[in-house]
Amino acid sequence: MTGWLWRALPPVAVLLATVIAWQLIVSLGELPRYLLPSPYEVSSAVAARPLHFATATVRTLIAALAGFMASLILGVAIAIVFAQSRIIRTAFYPYAIFLQTVPIVAIAPLLILWLGYGLQSVIAVSLVVSLFPIIANTTAGLTRVPPEYLRLFRLYQTGRLRELRLLRLPHAVPNLITGAKTSAGLAVIGAIVGEFFAGYGSGATGLGQLIKANADQSRTPELFASVLLATLLGVLIFGLVNLAGNTILRTWYEE
Repeated sequence: MTGWLWRALPPVAVLLATVIAWQLIVSLGELPRYLLPSPYEVSSAVAARPLHFATATVRTLIAALAGFMASLILGVAIAIVFAQSRIIRTAFYPYAIFLQTVPIVAIAPLLILWLGYGLQSVIAVSLVVSLFPIIANTTAGLTRVPPEYLRLFRLYQTGRLRELRLLRLPHAVPNLITGAKTSAGLAVIGAIVGEFFAGYGSGATGLGQLIKANADQSRTPELFASVLLATLLGVLIFGLVNLAGNTILRTWYEE
């Protein structure tokens, strides 16, 4: 418990220093409030409509988690296929890179055209944005097994399925966790971008829609609050994935 507190203290101190500096800049500077509201004004905007911000945050959280879980399952499945053959990997890996390089703002309208407006399109955009790190890292873990281990398994003629289950997949776990940490933050970004374009309909809003609506209407405190909540959401999901990954790795190495 004491160790956890010591690890949490530095980032909390940085956060407090940032808020104090922000308040001083607003109080002592001459910046118009519509450009930079004070921390008090931002917190007051949230306090004035807590349910509004809470439901939007939960809705974006659900979309981001669904996109992240979909990328985790699909990414591992694709990486397993890539690990089976150098020819398959050489033929299809460049198209996986397409997911990393394609501008999501360009492909999001296509996804909406195919899937329609609503949660499914937001999840699809989150999936596309967060998929590549899972594929790249898991493929690296599956294919970079030490040759002496592979020779030992093939000496005993274990078969490809047992080799995958007992050697390649366990070896890929640290790489998979590294990819998952990267994808966790990207899933939130994807959900926000998906909400910009797809929305949820029926008056339901996520943080992406709040950011867009508040920016269009120059409601700066509400805009800052929406952006900060989106940032906290990314930190929360990354923290959960990081905690799960550390627990898995600690258990793994203890065994």
